[in-house]
Amino acid sequence: MTGTGSTSVAVIGGGIAGVSVAHHLLQVDPGLDVVLLEMEATLAHHTTGRSAALLLENLGTPSMRILSSASLDHLRHTPEDLVDAPLLAHRPVLHVGTVEQDEAVDRMLAEGIETATTPTIEIDIDEAMRLFPPLRRERVHRAIVEPDSADIDVGALHQSFVRGFRRAGGRIATSTRVDAATPDGDGWRLDTTDGPVGVDVVVNCAGAWGDVVATTAGVAPVGLQPFRRTAFMVDGPGLDTTGWAFAGDIDHQWYLRDDGPQMFCSLAEENPSEPCDPKPEELDVAMAIDRLNEATTLGIRSVNSAWVGLRTFAPDRSMVIGPDPDRPSFIWCVGQGGTGIQTSAGAGRLTAELAVGGSPAAVFAGLDLDEVRPGRFRSRQ
Repeated sequence: MTGTGSTSVAVIGGGIAGVSVAHHLLQVDPGLDVVLLEMEATLAHHTTGRSAALLLENLGTPSMRILSSASLDHLRHTPEDLVDAPLLAHRPVLHVGTVEQDEAVDRMLAEGIETATTPTIEIDIDEAMRLFPPLRRERVHRAIVEPDSADIDVGALHQSFVRGFRRAGGRIATSTRVDAATPDGDGWRLDTTDGPVGVDVVVNCAGAWGDVVATTAGVAPVGLQPFRRTAFMVDGPGLDTTGWAFAGDIDHQWYLRDDGPQMFCSLAEENPSEPCDPKPEELDVAMAIDRLNEATTLGIRSVNSAWVGLRTFAPDRSMVIGPDPDRPSFIWCVGQGGTGIQTSAGAGRLTAELAVGGSPAAVFAGLDLDEVRPGRFRSRQ
């Protein structure tokens, strides 16, 4: 595909991946005719709107870390006409372990030395208590901090891509579910709940529904697996929480952070799920409360609100980006797992560049494309 000024593209999915890809398509080639199709009445209804929204550069596979690095310029130096305030607010990430978790602490430190793009530092217990005072001191045997992390304003980040896309002439159609995609000459006919749509290229940014969309298009799935993650809000400790870290168990048994007068908490679980709009289960919330009360002095008794998000992974846990090897006019951008927010700018840009048949920009110089191409799964069949 090359930008001829008349090439039409349908991006399926209005979460963070879809709006970033749509925005970057018109940045790469302003002559494209791009429409974003979202099955819900509002954009970002599912996973995007339910994320912990943390910039943690050492998270995920090596390819995901490169995509995170490629996203930093947009996160830190967002064009002023796309945002009303900075997208990032500094917050260190604190990992704590009990005496039984020594090996896990050593493993995280070793991974940090080998692949970290930002520091991963072991600190003493006093410093850990300073960073997150509600911890039960007697349970903290060792602690690691990642000091350069930050909260991401996910709503503003999503809106920055929407603004850029609309200002470049892009169109958005909500309440428009794609029920089937049929090859039509060199392009596609999409049967949607709002009528048929004809386009030259389809970009699959459907998140947990990525394989479902591929199947409706007669494209082989890549083996995506959504996993549930429960989160909820509780009353805060009634203290000034300025400067407190995002704190979590070294083995990902729980995590939490302050959120205004409340505390944002999670079980940090990964339970397989079908693509759906999941609801919290009482047992999961109760388990999280037990773990948090064991690890902290917060004394949580009730929950103000709870929800579940789906984090969707490919079989090797790296993202799936680029043209399908069997149908090059079908482009993938799925499998973000837990990194979808912080990688969104880089993943959107790379997807757009590959969609128009271009070469990846210099910011992706360290990325082995074979680690993200959808064909890596096809060759195993």
